[in-house]
Amino acid sequence: MTTGQMTDSTDPRAMARAVKEQLTGPGGPFELAEDDVLGSKLPVFTHRRRAMHELLAESVQHGDRDYIVTADSRLTFGEHAAQVASLARALREEYGVQPGDRVAIAAANSPEWIVTFWATVSIGAISVGYNAWWSARELAYGLQHATPTLVVADAKRAAQLEGSGVRVLTIEGDIPRLAGLHPDGPLPTSDVAEDDPAVILYTSGTSGRPKGATHSHRNLLSVAEYHRMNDALAAAFGDPTDPRDRTYLLVLPLFHIASLHNLAVPRLANGSKIALHTGAFDVDGVLRLIQDERVTNWGAVPTMANRLLAHGDLSSYDLSSLTAFSLASAPSSTAFQERLRNGLPFATNALVDSYGLTESSTAVSVATTADLKEDPGTLGYPIVGVQLEVRDAMDRPVPDGVEGEICVRSAYTMLGYWNDPAATAGAIGDDRWLHTGDLGIVREGRVRLSSRRSDLIIRGGENVYPAEVEGVLMEHPMVRECVVLGVPHEDLGQEVAAVVVTEAPLDAEQLGGFVGERLGHFKVPTQWRFTDRPLPRNATGKVIRREVAV
Repeated sequence: MTTGQMTDSTDPRAMARAVKEQLTGPGGPFELAEDDVLGSKLPVFTHRRRAMHELLAESVQHGDRDYIVTADSRLTFGEHAAQVASLARALREEYGVQPGDRVAIAAANSPEWIVTFWATVSIGAISVGYNAWWSARELAYGLQHATPTLVVADAKRAAQLEGSGVRVLTIEGDIPRLAGLHPDGPLPTSDVAEDDPAVILYTSGTSGRPKGATHSHRNLLSVAEYHRMNDALAAAFGDPTDPRDRTYLLVLPLFHIASLHNLAVPRLANGSKIALHTGAFDVDGVLRLIQDERVTNWGAVPTMANRLLAHGDLSSYDLSSLTAFSLASAPSSTAFQERLRNGLPFATNALVDSYGLTESSTAVSVATTADLKEDPGTLGYPIVGVQLEVRDAMDRPVPDGVEGEICVRSAYTMLGYWNDPAATAGAIGDDRWLHTGDLGIVREGRVRLSSRRSDLIIRGGENVYPAEVEGVLMEHPMVRECVVLGVPHEDLGQEVAAVVVTEAPLDAEQLGGFVGERLGHFKVPTQWRFTDRPLPRNATGKVIRREVAV
């Protein structure tokens, strides 16, 4: 049966299933077959690359096509490869970076961020993405935790690193210089294994310290192959667009999987263009970039989408090129999705939602436009290659429609948490099942989330774990007890609130400044309630959060 014959089916779901089976079945271009992954049999892409430098080498074929564009710069695939080759040689020869060494990036989004990433992973070193919103104290923790050989930082973060004792290369000066130092150098390679670490990205820690989710070459290359398969799937359904002619808007930080794993890496793999917005999120600047670069695809957090709605009339911009609009990184309600369809022309027939986490490297499940129409609030079906079970407190799978913890495993799942075997063992079993800590149900194959990790606050797409903020508050000598909660916010989705029991009078400005010196600004409570009454606790001494009023 040919693809053309399959697309004649009148049942869209059966047709999609048939097309996927042809693409991923025996002999298909994206054939999946079981193989050993860290001691477990998992479905893997048969025709996969084994190391990140292989993608870099293949990207040269796209030559003079644009890879990264900003409002005031352009970088072709050929230019990018040459810059990566030069920087990789400098990292090896001048700075002694060896396979397995960590090269950290502490910077806002820029083309140089991406060039540094590719140069690092292509020589077998590990790229560490530090959160650019971290305070100096959090950055110091990151240095101690990942022990990088050197740090690539922009001017703002470089100032925070003064006196740290670590070697710093600047985004604005050193990286452009080193990227042009060896203009005719060969592309880098390295003798790495598929399951060697390639990237460390930090996720806020439930116990108060950020954890370094460690992703392998296999993880990132599997994500790239998944995106290639989606391009093939679109073509099989009659989309005539050459994948290289698509332009993807990159607005979310590069220290997130949404931008790094699912944009920067796959775009290099398939020859499409990244329109990179630099600086703080600015509605007019983003809309201008969409218009000028004819952006076709945009993945936004709900806060960004909400700001588009609040902006009002968008008719002064030509947004006709935008045909794919997805929500990611934070939950969104069915009512909000309906507002987007009614208020944003490009969302009417293109809205997609998904569920994923840093530990999973990419989406766990995706809800298509048709899924959301048929089953509002769903997060769709698990993506190709993902095995998903909902389990009870005894770690047993539960029946269809029964709530439990969402557990997943796949070739996309992280290796574990860097330098934290206890946290790794708590999240991933010997059988490679990842316990997400998220509660949900599966009904007729579709995933629906009940609540994200207990107590997690998602503020504008950024994860804030109360334990981390509470730990800092308890360092203040006048704080006797405290609890940090998420409260609804029209623009951000949630904001951080704190109820504080004090030894002596304190005000929000004092305590907010104390927290702001130690944590990123997005973790600082914006709502406060001070009291001298003890917090309600259960028999084991834990605060009963549901009984606390902000």
